[in-house]
Amino acid sequence: MSASEAAPAAPAVPVAPARRLLRPLLFGLTLTAVLALLFGVPWWTLLAAGAHWPTPLFAAGTALFAVALAAFPVLMYLGHGRGRDWAARTGDTLLGVVWVLFVWAALGNLLRAGLAVGGVADPGRSRITAAAVAVVSVVLLAWGYVEAMRLPRVRRVEVPIGRLGPGLDGLRIVLLTDTHYGPIDRAGWSARVVAAVNDLDADIVCHTGDIADGTVAQRRAQAAPLGRVRARLARTYVTGNHEYFGEAQGWLDHMRDLGWEPLHNRHLVVERNGSRLVVAGVDDATAGSSGRPGHRPDHAAALAGADPDLPVVLLAHQPKQVGAAVAHGVDLQLSGHTHGGQIWPFHLLVRLDQPTVRGLTRHGDRTRLYTSRGTGFWGPPLRIFAPSEITLLTLRRP
Repeated sequence: MSASEAAPAAPAVPVAPARRLLRPLLFGLTLTAVLALLFGVPWWTLLAAGAHWPTPLFAAGTALFAVALAAFPVLMYLGHGRGRDWAARTGDTLLGVVWVLFVWAALGNLLRAGLAVGGVADPGRSRITAAAVAVVSVVLLAWGYVEAMRLPRVRRVEVPIGRLGPGLDGLRIVLLTDTHYGPIDRAGWSARVVAAVNDLDADIVCHTGDIADGTVAQRRAQAAPLGRVRARLARTYVTGNHEYFGEAQGWLDHMRDLGWEPLHNRHLVVERNGSRLVVAGVDDATAGSSGRPGHRPDHAAALAGADPDLPVVLLAHQPKQVGAAVAHGVDLQLSGHTHGGQIWPFHLLVRLDQPTVRGLTRHGDRTRLYTSRGTGFWGPPLRIFAPSEITLLTLRRP
């Protein structure tokens, strides 16, 4: 008998089950660390860093932070995992409050260091820092709420397009995006937005996705005013990533029912004064991984059959889809998704994932990208140093 015959093969190591167990463990540890920082830094700065507050005040403040920390994941699960709007409203608001406190508590420690250099001792140093952080946070939270709930300002942008025909010079496109109809009922706000859009007398009105958080049945009343949007040539819509958390096809069908043209990897051609323009749209970048059959961004399909000599305006929810737009010779891509960061300084994190956060940028030899800061807001009802917008883009011949 040979050695190979005498020694039985070692059993295979079950690697896959171990990995399956490791993933939720790593996720849990990461989430715990993030929550500890978000809640811990404000708690330490406001209460525990040498201010020596009276014991009842310290105990009450600590209890408040502890209850908020314990409640937050439960509220987010019930709100966004189980569809309970009351929990989503509460959890989202708590997220916004703790983010603002975290940011300004972290910055407040620079003030603490400056006071230390200036010879201010504790508890005065820590109490001045805590008071400054509290006042700045309260002011920004109040202002941010007003900014989030107000009618968006109209942002006017002129876009030169080299291939634009003479009959299209001055064509007006209104861009809406990231309305995020959600757990806070904003049907009245939606009606005011539509009235503002109609006052702009647009040739084309576009919505580049993230129309709602929830199903058509849940958000029908908030979306209803979109049926009253007026445009001379076309009203067009593409999906955003949030549609793929719910019912993307349902929103495509509903927007068609409201009289819009869903550009689900397709295009249409509009004409004015003898000149023509291709208006195309692609699904969101996340559509392919959503598991929904027939949903994925497909620029080739969207432009199939289009005259290659005509200028192209492309609707694509995420700015990072601009690479494919450049490859397909698109003249102008309209996007949203970033919210301009929504709550400062979150734009720094957004920039890690997207080529731009807001405004008009140039990509390649031909393609321009306009990224809107968004018409509504996601989650926390706050906008801080990132105002919402209704965008009026006027196309110009160079």
